[in-house]
Amino acid sequence: MSFSISGKTAIVTGAANGIGLAIARHFAAQGANVMLADMDEERLADELGGPGSAEDGNMRRFAGDLREKLTQANLLSATIDAFERVDILVNASRQVVRSDPLDADDTSLELLVEQNLLAGYRLSQMVARKMISQAEEDGRGEGAAGTIVNLSSIAAARVHPALLGYSVSTAALNQLTRALAVALAPHRIRVNALAFGSVMSESLREALAGSETEREDIVSHTPLERIATAQELAESVQFLASEAAGFITGQILVADGGRSLLDAVSTPAH
Repeated sequence: MSFSISGKTAIVTGAANGIGLAIARHFAAQGANVMLADMDEERLADELGGPGSAEDGNMRRFAGDLREKLTQANLLSATIDAFERVDILVNASRQVVRSDPLDADDTSLELLVEQNLLAGYRLSQMVARKMISQAEEDGRGEGAAGTIVNLSSIAAARVHPALLGYSVSTAALNQLTRALAVALAPHRIRVNALAFGSVMSESLREALAGSETEREDIVSHTPLERIATAQELAESVQFLASEAAGFITGQILVADGGRSLLDAVSTPAH
């Protein structure tokens, strides 16, 4: 089996920055055609050379609120217009919001379920239908019709009151991954998730600025004694999307340096 994704077409959501951007750039460097999707149109334009630049090669951008079904349909249409097909969907768009579990006016749970769970679910349904129709048109009776990779978190299995909404939404995402894997297996579409711990993204770098104590706390709760790079996660997602993982579906691959193995008081997972 091959780890190659060269020639495949991938949609990567949450691709304007952080882990989503790292995945999109890594996929493009590996020879895949990549549609970068995000709500932040200005940031997307900057990452692809500025608002006036002509898009060519194997990267395109799409800006819009992917919680809206019409926006999702337009994203899929733009991908087909640009690359003629879609083989991989990476649901990397996610949000982390702290909340007070006893605040009756707090709406973070509803917000995060919509952002981290339902948006990816609806997009997965739409893209899966396209993958199925492509396989029928191609007349392929064997091999994968497509792959879906969801970005989850070790917060799904850990308790931190201030991250209640995030924990619940990612736990639900893990179960959605398993359920979709079973539902789509007859159509030869694999569905997996990557659950990660602390990653040195831009947001975490800013959060740790001037706080060596918090950095040391994260490292001390990680057996490998370091914080992951976004590139490492991108390579893990490539594995799940490639033929090397051809017999893997419905799995939650944990990439946290061993952190979730420790029976210790939970610390926030960024």
